Amino acid sequence: MTRKWARIGLIALGASLGLGSVAEAAGVLTIGRREDGTTFDPIATAQNVDFWVFSNVYDVLVRVDETGTKLVPGLAERWEISDDGLTYTFHLRDAKFSDGSPITAEDAAFTLTRIRDSALSLWSDSYGVIDRAEAADPKTLVVTLKTPSAPFLSTMAMPGVSVLSKAAVETMGEEAHAEKPVASGAFIVEEWRRGDRVILKKNPNFWQADQVSLDGVEWISVPDDNSRMLSVQAGELDAAIFVPFSRVEELKKDPNLKVLVEPSTREDHLLINHEHPPLDNSRVREALDLAIDKQAIVETVTFGVAEVANSYIPAGALYHNEANLQRPHDPEKAKALLAEAGAEGLSLDYVVNAGNEVDEQIAVLLQQQLAAAGITVNLQKMDPSMTWDMLVNGEYDLSVMYWTNDILDPDQKTTFVLGHDTNMNYMTRYRNDEVKQLVADARLEMDPAKREALYTRIQELAKADTHWIDLYYSPYINVTRANIENFHQNPLGRFFLEATVKN
Repeated sequence: MTRKWARIGLIALGASLGLGSVAEAAGVLTIGRREDGTTFDPIATAQNVDFWVFSNVYDVLVRVDETGTKLVPGLAERWEISDDGLTYTFHLRDAKFSDGSPITAEDAAFTLTRIRDSALSLWSDSYGVIDRAEAADPKTLVVTLKTPSAPFLSTMAMPGVSVLSKAAVETMGEEAHAEKPVASGAFIVEEWRRGDRVILKKNPNFWQADQVSLDGVEWISVPDDNSRMLSVQAGELDAAIFVPFSRVEELKKDPNLKVLVEPSTREDHLLINHEHPPLDNSRVREALDLAIDKQAIVETVTFGVAEVANSYIPAGALYHNEANLQRPHDPEKAKALLAEAGAEGLSLDYVVNAGNEVDEQIAVLLQQQLAAAGITVNLQKMDPSMTWDMLVNGEYDLSVMYWTNDILDPDQKTTFVLGHDTNMNYMTRYRNDEVKQLVADARLEMDPAKREALYTRIQELAKADTHWIDLYYSPYINVTRANIENFHQNPLGRFFLEATVKN
């Protein structure tokens, strides 16, 4: 593309997205992201596109710090744990919701009970260990567990358990509150234009409001990676997330930009729908794994930035099994396994996020690699806003997805992808009763060495079953204009927009 045509394209893009006027607003940070969110109900989603936005709309009792390595006080300024590990007493600080009402222990108890019991909750199994959550007084929350739980304190920092106003949810109704909630965090949802943008404004009642520099934040949906990068280069966006690997070096050379490469817990993987025969046969899934050249994907798609993954627990995370099986690229063995399983001539439908440069590149590579093993892959490019529902509804055979940890402990991801049926094991429909029991056992095991042994075994069994296909681990890569300071994402994915400054 010539420079002249590029500039014309940028002008047209700015007009079509309506970016120009908002980008110039003083104190309002505009961030380009791929897709729109789905809800502001913390218990009803497991998507980063939601968590990463409402982590600055809500607050939690216990936070993860900016390094993503330790727990620190949030709405609870301190806590005690009983000697038997069954009782957690949280002492809440003086804080208010965005409507000016006090944040109380009753609100926190309501939040915990709701994530455990509500039919809307995608996280009920992770909080089933809670026996009672009660307000001893307005500022003292007492949580009693059914059994000791190694990951419990970490789960209190998960975005899904963000503290809600009991009065607001009950008065407004869950559906209305999920559209325009009463906030407990740094920003208020001013407006949500579905498919376009979420407009946030500073919450003057936030307990740390004096530390928040920005007047507001706009998360703007720009599904096409190239368009999103061009918008930042043109100054029509202040920042953009999900920088394509192919654009990193070029963007680094632009003096008007900052490219931020930060440690992450991201793992990209290929989901397999076990309910679609013959994908219910472990030999067929193993054949898929053998047919895929992960190193070629890392070199071609990520330009060597990523590293090949060998487990659902990312490298560097707690209890990652460095010795876990990593199957070699062996298309001939893949063919033999397919023949043994009576699955020769296999044809699969692969759902791809259209406009996602990396997803599209991976899809083409996988299509070629699987073809070498005699497998036909039909690529179905879909709008990213539609793909999630397709996965939930089982309307796919294969699809690349990614996961970033939301808590420090491996229990959350393990439970979600291997340990229960609430989320169909992250839409794979994978079932293994032995693994499910080990996941439950690991949650209760308080001895770190024994717990590590359980997670090592879980990783081995999951790989043996090929519950999904591990592809690679990669850092977060974001870009901002040069005048933006402290735009930071910790390894769990949280953006610390409370500290971001727009000069």
